[in-house]
Amino acid sequence: MRCALLLSLPLLGIFYPMWVSATEQIAVIVSLAHSEEAVGRAELNRIYERRRRFWSNGTRIVPINLSAEHPVRRQFSRLVFEKSPEDMQDYWNTRYFQGVSPPYVLASEDAVLAFVASTPGSIGYVSARILNGQVKVLTYLTSSAPR
Repeated sequence: MRCALLLSLPLLGIFYPMWVSATEQIAVIVSLAHSEEAVGRAELNRIYERRRRFWSNGTRIVPINLSAEHPVRRQFSRLVFEKSPEDMQDYWNTRYFQGVSPPYVLASEDAVLAFVASTPGSIGYVSARILNGQVKVLTYLTSSAPR
């Protein structure tokens, strides 16, 4: 038993970065040049369902998602839509046939940071612990955050 525990500890170190605690903050980010103020969950819902397409200054909104399997995406979807990414599939199947595509998907939080920092109008989300000063935070989401 002790041997199995000792052998599994190194694996914990490998997979730990992929876990997201239910209370970990998610930072909703935009480029540093973005002038819009904070947005709430209801507005994020509209943006990520592509029902709001432009910022108040007329710039097209470019929402960015992480992959459906990513723990930060799963938490974001639960907090903003009260659904899993898989549960959103029917919505996107319907919207696709109405000519509306889902948000772009990037493979990692580092990719989201780089894309948002360099793309006007884009919005994304990452774990607050990896913020690097190259983006602006519009809001933070946690399980206990108000709507």
